[in-house]
Amino acid sequence: MSQDDSRFIREVNEELRSDAMKALWRKYRFLIIGLAVLIVVGTAAMRGWDYWQNVTAARSGDRFLAALDLAQNGKTDEALSAFSELEKSGDGSYPVLARLRSATVTADRGDKQAAADEFLAAAKDGSIPQALRDIARIRAGYLLVDVADYNAVSAAVEVLAVPENGARHSAREILGLAAWKAGDMPRARDWFEEIEADTETPSGIRQRAGIMLDLIAGRGETS
Repeated sequence: MSQDDSRFIREVNEELRSDAMKALWRKYRFLIIGLAVLIVVGTAAMRGWDYWQNVTAARSGDRFLAALDLAQNGKTDEALSAFSELEKSGDGSYPVLARLRSATVTADRGDKQAAADEFLAAAKDGSIPQALRDIARIRAGYLLVDVADYNAVSAAVEVLAVPENGARHSAREILGLAAWKAGDMPRARDWFEEIEADTETPSGIRQRAGIMLDLIAGRGETS
């Protein structure tokens, strides 16, 4: 085939494609225009929604920081009120953070039982992410060691003291401390030994467990 023939065939193909495109445009132009408009409007709406979310979240962040300042300056009543309002009307993750911080302020005021109850209520709230629910249980557990018996502490945190849970180290420490406080040295020893046997235990918790095991051994109450 000569170059002229090749060029002729190429030009015919291009013309055919051009005619096909024109035919498609005449047949589907309104649909194509409609889809283009929908894409533009949808993109603008998404960007507007993102902007609105960012603005409202920033406002909630400012309110959260203001409430923290109140708490740090000893204005606990005002802080608790601010956290309560943020929990009701805040955006993003700030309502949950306000709820947990409110419980912390309650604990700082000295009402450990009420604070533990608040943390446990958050831990049972299925709308809160699981990681934060586990943290709430741990916070409740440490508070309950001081104000409740072993059974209450166990009900709060023993569900976390399992091998697959990332919060197990703190949960075991809480249970060991609760058993120690109750005078149940064998049970306390078992929990602290679980801490030492776990190769993933953080160093701080491991060191504290070692100290508690030394104290238990020193008392001679290991059986």
